[in-house]
Parts: sequence; C-alpha cells; structure tokens
Amino acid sequence: MALFTRLLVAGVTVLAVSTAHGQDWNLVKDEAGIKVYLSDVKGSEYKAYRGVTTVKADLPTLLKLQNDVAGSCAWIHECKMQKMLKHEGDKTWTYAQFNTPWPVTPRDSVMEVTTRQDANGGATRVMHGVPDYLPPEKGFVRVSELEGRWVFTPKKAGEVEVVYEVHTEPGGSVPSWLANKFVVDAPFNTLKNYRELAEKK
Repeated sequence: MALFTRLLVAGVTVLAVSTAHGQDWNLVKDEAGIKVYLSDVKGSEYKAYRGVTTVKADLPTLLKLQNDVAGSCAWIHECKMQKMLKHEGDKTWTYAQFNTPWPVTPRDSVMEVTTRQDANGGATRVMHGVPDYLPPEKGFVRVSELEGRWVFTPKKAGEVEVVYEVHTEPGGSVPSWLANKFVVDAPFNTLKNYRELAEKK
C-alpha cells in the first residue's frame, strides 16, 4: 500500500474544476464514448466543464501518464509546455503554458495539485490555481482562477471511469466565441487523447 500511495502522489495532473461548481450539468456533446457537460458558475462569465469517459486500462497506467509532466502536453488540449515546480507530501505544484489563436495572448497557469487514494480503490486529484506562486511570464496572461479535479473510479476488470472537471477565470479579455469553443473542446480532446494513449500501453 505504501508503494501505491507513493506512486499516486508522485506526479502532476493537468490544467483543469471545481467540486463546488456544476450543481446542474447540461450535456452538450456525446461522441466517441465521451460525454461533455457544462454548468453555469455564479458570478462568472465562464462555464465550468465536465468530461466523462471509460478507459480500458488500469489505474497505475492512467496515473503514470499524468506523472509524465513534460510528456503530458501530448494529450492535454492546447498545451504548449508543462513542468513540475515542487513536490511535497501529497501536493505537487506545476506550471503550464497554453496556445491560443491569434490575436488572443497565450495563457499560462500555476496549480497546486492534491492527490488522494479513494476508499473505492480509485483516486482523486484536486487542482487549485495559485497564480501568485510565480512572477508573471513575459508574453503570457496568467490564468487568475482555476479549480478542478480528476476522478478515477475502477469499474469492471481493466476499465476505469475518468471524470475531468474544470472552471477557470482565464484573465484578460477572451472573445465569447473562443471561450464557448474551449469549454467543449478542452474536455473532449483531452480525454480522447488521454484514452488513446492509455489504451496503447
């Protein structure tokens, strides 16, 4: 159990939701075995998103992909780069940069990620934005608020349900068309890429 726990907390998760948000999730996309839901967030112009899929892989495989901090940009939607800043106990601090279409300034984010093993044999990773952890980076707008989580729930042998939820305040000015597109594309593309890589392992 100690070895599994160390594996569980050894890595980093990705940009991304708030357990407090999303009281009323509305299904907006159901395609390729991935469901995407959106929810209004009180006091915010930006919706929270929730993606759900089932992956034919075991939990250690899924966590190993997330623990590969630099390699994770291969499957995170619009991720340019990501690196670990610090790891201490069950917490990890990460820095990530993201692509945006011209003329929108690219975004970056700093997150504190707390990982726990769940009683059902699964795992949860809770993400919390800490924008002041690092000084501003030239050429990027810092994501001002970020709350999210990944939830891994083992189902039948060799399958895990993966839930990916996020709400962000992207900072600066973001056109409504881009914000509306991102909240659907981000969970769908991230889970699609993640599942494909996991099932090849």
